[in-house]
Amino acid sequence: MTRVCLVGSPDVVLKYELLSRETSREALSTYDLSEPFENTVALDTVSVGAAVSLLNDLNWYLVRFVDTVLVREPSISEDEWLSRDLAEAVRSNRISPEETGTYLKLYGVETADGTEADETASDGGAVQTERKPQLVEPLYVRRTDGDHPEYDLRDVEETVVVRVSESEFEL
Repeated sequence: MTRVCLVGSPDVVLKYELLSRETSREALSTYDLSEPFENTVALDTVSVGAAVSLLNDLNWYLVRFVDTVLVREPSISEDEWLSRDLAEAVRSNRISPEETGTYLKLYGVETADGTEADETASDGGAVQTERKPQLVEPLYVRRTDGDHPEYDLRDVEETVVVRVSESEFEL
C-alpha cells in the first residue's frame, strides 16, 4: 500500500477544508482517513499511480490548503517518504526508484505533551483531546555515502525523511 500524507497550511484546518467541499469529500470518501501529525490528512492507496491520480484529482484543494504532500511507497523505502514531484517522476518513469535517495528534506517532529481543550462539546463543556505530533522546520540535506546529516534546527527526538527531486532541492 502506498501512503499519502497531506500537510495543511498553518492558517487552515486541513481536514475541515477537504471534507467541507463536495468534490474533495467525494474523492476522499472511499479512503480511511487518519491524522498522524497535527493538521494532516493521511490515507492508503493501492499504488504510486493511484496516489498520483488522487493527488491530481485534488489539485485545486492542494494548491489552496496544503503546504506539503508526502507519498510513501514501501517498494522504494519502508521509512522514507517521496515528495509529490518525485512520486510523479517515478510513476512516469522519468526517474528510477534507485535514483531517489540523494536529495532530502528532513522534518523535525515535535511531540505534544498532554492534552488540549477542544471547545466543540455539544453541552458547552470542554472536551480533552490528545494532541498530535507536529512536523516542524524542514532542513534540506544531501545524502552522501549512504548517510545524511542529522537534523539540527531544533532539539527533536524524531525526524521524517522526505526524498525530493533535484529541482525541489535547489529551491
